Amino acid sequence: MIPDTAAPAKAVPGKPLLFQIRSLLPGLALCVAVTALAFLAARAEVALFGEAWIEALVLAILIGTTLRTAWAPPARWQPGIAFSAKILLEVAVVLLGASVSAATILSAGPALLLGIAGVVALALLAGFGIGRLLGLPVRMAVLVACGNAICGNSAIAAVAPVIDAHSDDVAASIAFTAVLGVAVVLGLPLLGIGLRLSGVQYGALAGLTVYAVPQVIAAAAPLGATAVQVGTLVKLVRVLMLGPVCLLLSLLAPRLGGDAVDADAAAPRRVRPRPPVHHLVPWFIQGFLAMIALRSFDLIPHAALPAMEHAATLLTVVSMAALGLGVDVRTVARAGGRVTAAAVLSLLALGTISLTLIRLIGLT
Repeated sequence: MIPDTAAPAKAVPGKPLLFQIRSLLPGLALCVAVTALAFLAARAEVALFGEAWIEALVLAILIGTTLRTAWAPPARWQPGIAFSAKILLEVAVVLLGASVSAATILSAGPALLLGIAGVVALALLAGFGIGRLLGLPVRMAVLVACGNAICGNSAIAAVAPVIDAHSDDVAASIAFTAVLGVAVVLGLPLLGIGLRLSGVQYGALAGLTVYAVPQVIAAAAPLGATAVQVGTLVKLVRVLMLGPVCLLLSLLAPRLGGDAVDADAAAPRRVRPRPPVHHLVPWFIQGFLAMIALRSFDLIPHAALPAMEHAATLLTVVSMAALGLGVDVRTVARAGGRVTAAAVLSLLALGTISLTLIRLIGLT
């Protein structure tokens, strides 16, 4: 699991803070190097094919995992890797809140807003149920369900620290979600044309089913500008559901239990005390919601928004590189078939629920 000891704010007795900061540098530098390779690979894709079919975020995990398979980083690298996987990721989630404002949300209209919330809720329940029926551990089932229902890799990355997910589970969920994301971008326009959906209807479908905002734009573009505009708006509202979902999961996390069998089966089960109220909402979720409020009241300088978006992207990719560096590829391979089946079936359920909503609210 992502270790809590990654946070540098808590000084270890007998160790100066400067020493602790220096201990992060080797692992942090390694994660940054993997990130640089991922961005270079993405640029190479653009040069060769005109666009990056595999995002830098996914490439960072693949490169990190490949490196980890060939070489296990020694202990002195681990603090920086753990810091990158946890703290940098949480900072990225906070910055993500600056991309959403209340005005953008309200412009979608009450019926569609409630419908999006309903789709996310139903997709979460369906995805979790499918994952458990296929035998996935509780936390991996939660990751797959959240990635499918909200925003793919970003949702998985944001939910992981909330539920204390294992890095192998995070990497496996992201890897298979990434593959499906590309498949949806390529196949969804054909479905829209086959069903003779209007630009508004197809845009809503793309926003409800495609994982990332850039992928929504790519999937919606073949059916025109209206589809792109509607799809982007719906997708932004769907991303907003990440905050409430993380809040709910933070309340449920102590009840998820462990997926491993206790070595001492005869030992009585310990009842974990209820955490303090201020611990029920992780600091980065509070920051995420605060950023939305600041953006809504126009308290964030417009010139700062692009820089914040780029920073969030960069930090997320660095954290994914760290997750890749902590992955035992054999564990991922063992979980592969079940995770793939869970992701595919969850995606089909999401598509069915989304089409039902479009018909029910009468989008034209």
